[in-house]
Amino acid sequence: MPLARLRPWSVAALACAALAACASPERSALIERVDDVAVVQLRADGFENLPVRDQILCYHLCEAAIAGRDIYLQQRCADGLAMRQVLETIITRPEGINPETLAHVRRYTTRFWVDNGPYNALTARKNLMGGTPQAFVAAATTAGADPALVQRLLPMFFDPAVEPMVTAKNPEGGQDLLEASAATCYGPGVTVADMEGFVSRYELNSTVVKRADGTLEELVWRAGLPEEGIAPGLYADELTAVIGHLRAALAYAPAKTRVALEKLIRFYQTGERSDRVAYDIAWVADNESAVDTINGFVEVYVDPLGKKGSWEAVVAYEDPKKAELIKGLAESAQWFEDHMPYDAAYRKPAVKGISARSIDVVIETGDSGPVSPIGINLPNDQAIREEYGSKSVSLANVIAGRDAAAASGAREEFCWDAAEVARAERWSSLTDDLLTNMHEVIGHASGQQAPDKQGDPATWIKENYSALEEGRADLVGLYFMMDDKLEELGLVDDPQEAALAAYESYTRNGGLTQLRRVKDAPQIEEDHMRNRQMVVRWIMAHSDAIEERVRDGKHYLVVTDAAAWREAAGRLLAEVQRIKSHGDYAAAKQLFDDYGIHFDPALRDEVVARYARLGVPSYSGFVMPRLVPVRDGRGAIIDVEIEYPYSIEEQMLAWSGARG
Repeated sequence: MPLARLRPWSVAALACAALAACASPERSALIERVDDVAVVQLRADGFENLPVRDQILCYHLCEAAIAGRDIYLQQRCADGLAMRQVLETIITRPEGINPETLAHVRRYTTRFWVDNGPYNALTARKNLMGGTPQAFVAAATTAGADPALVQRLLPMFFDPAVEPMVTAKNPEGGQDLLEASAATCYGPGVTVADMEGFVSRYELNSTVVKRADGTLEELVWRAGLPEEGIAPGLYADELTAVIGHLRAALAYAPAKTRVALEKLIRFYQTGERSDRVAYDIAWVADNESAVDTINGFVEVYVDPLGKKGSWEAVVAYEDPKKAELIKGLAESAQWFEDHMPYDAAYRKPAVKGISARSIDVVIETGDSGPVSPIGINLPNDQAIREEYGSKSVSLANVIAGRDAAAASGAREEFCWDAAEVARAERWSSLTDDLLTNMHEVIGHASGQQAPDKQGDPATWIKENYSALEEGRADLVGLYFMMDDKLEELGLVDDPQEAALAAYESYTRNGGLTQLRRVKDAPQIEEDHMRNRQMVVRWIMAHSDAIEERVRDGKHYLVVTDAAAWREAAGRLLAEVQRIKSHGDYAAAKQLFDDYGIHFDPALRDEVVARYARLGVPSYSGFVMPRLVPVRDGRGAIIDVEIEYPYSIEEQMLAWSGARG
């Protein structure tokens, strides 16, 4: 069906089909609740329809994803692997342990698995073990854990003052960003001042440490290539295992996928930037195969300086019906670029190579899972984007699974009146998907650098770059949400009404409801949350589009003028693009200091209390499908079966080898 003929009911029908597919006839998508986290089963119901060759390719790529997952845990916490070892020892040997202590350990361990370590995936603050240190030591001793190791790790489990944050981009008390962060991108004693002027050969994939003489050294993340005299580096064991599974995948990969995987293998061996660039270019060019993977050092949110890439892996396949809905956006990318509300000097004269797909995920590990994004646009390298293009994907079954597990009631609690509730019920599924797709497909791929600021914008904007870029991509989607172009593309039949609903939803979330996720934090740390609050609070300060109201002691943010909201979003987008294009660090810092980081603690406490009464989780972590190879008498894989573990404990213990 031509995209221009698709009507909103067609979009909604596909969304409903995806949602229905996410729930097993016997089991609900929601597996369990731990504190404010939902553990959700991810389903990939179209996997059985793939050709066997593609299924086997998926299997090997999933094994590569599992093999590399411990890299991310080590990037987030120096003691992460040791902590997990102690926890899983207790979990797998519970005999004789006090039931109350065991319950505390199980709760904490589930959070540890979901969050990829001891730090909350959203607030970046350390989660604490319940019970007492004495009871924990007794449990670990009973289970047979190393007593010396347990004693050394006790502060990480119990002391809120020891390594309190994984990434502190605005540390309290004027602390140095790097010294206040537990992330291991930089060694002990390395400061922001040390990094000023330091020329990095392995900017994306190295740990910078300080030698005894005070000079800096890069420890590159690579497997090594002895035949070329390239020594192994950090994470060599994990990367070697990843490479083994990628090599096994080559025999089942289509030509372009095989080329990309071969270049990825070489990058993992050498760690050289030129090999990473060659892989990114080959990966962007591979836009035809049904099965795809993201595997590498990608997003830079964990690094306080926004330079070092966190390891992640995603394996997915394309759903052609869902993909058709977003391809029209990619095909119209130049139109959107030409109509951006910012200075023409920052517009790309020729938008290149945007590939847009809707995918169903089979597995996500590292920085992508169990807590998953809902949309991805890569590669992040600005130069590659401008010359070769990018890939944008919407993670359809992730969105469906998250929505299927969500509790009801929040909409009614935070909407001002019945009309706002009705708009949200009619439009939220469609507009949420549209904003995600426009964010990824158009937003991240838009704009260009000023002539004197070519290269990576993070070089100049530093710790504020990730939040700024996420805000820029959001603003692109928000600005065009009201445009008649969406009706022309067959995506909405009433852009004005849809935009009002979208602005109301974004305002509620960015200015109010997301505060439930920072109930124990003095400020917002996570970049996406910073960007959303910045957008809403800036619009409130610079327009009359949003009114703050109080009724029965409860606060509401009410959109009073959708056209004014859009106009303000356009002005903010123009300023954000200027900041990015010119690398204006001071303006970026001021923007987030004024609008994105700080909040009223009393308002936060009110929001937390209102959500507590509703029982709505703050975020979700997914239990992934399991692929089981079927082998012939010679051991060759001839088929792949898909299973659905209904326990995050079962999955994580199997992945770590603590349980078969």
